[in-house]
Amino acid sequence: MKYVLDASVAVKWALTESDSAKAVALRDDFRKHVHEFLAPDIFLSEVPHALTRAERKGILNQGEAAGLVPDILSTPPDLHPSRPLLARAVEISSRMRIGFYDCLYVAPAERESCALVTADDRLVRNLQPTFPFIVLLASLPKACAR
Repeated sequence: MKYVLDASVAVKWALTESDSAKAVALRDDFRKHVHEFLAPDIFLSEVPHALTRAERKGILNQGEAAGLVPDILSTPPDLHPSRPLLARAVEISSRMRIGFYDCLYVAPAERESCALVTADDRLVRNLQPTFPFIVLLASLPKACAR
């Protein structure tokens, strides 16, 4: 199965949070070529950003993010350039009144006719009624993650 993978899911590979086990199982299947992952190239910036934010919140100790980034990026999704996604992402962001960066993940999922898997409840609540291909990691059946 092909998925656009939100950075919020990849961060769960390194942090013990709700649904981390499901995220790890999804990654294990990706490594076995059961799933195909893709993401906009901003994924490379969003993962370290989320990990350093976890440091600031006290979830991680200062300096731990640097050690976790290489593990997460050792199995990156197929990265798609953001530039061709910009116009559609701006259109979605403007129309739906949601953050632009989130829309950079919606645009390739729409283009590729595949699911966008995210751990962001707010993103799902705000956009899933219009974009039913946006799927909350927690809602994936176990069969998808194994």
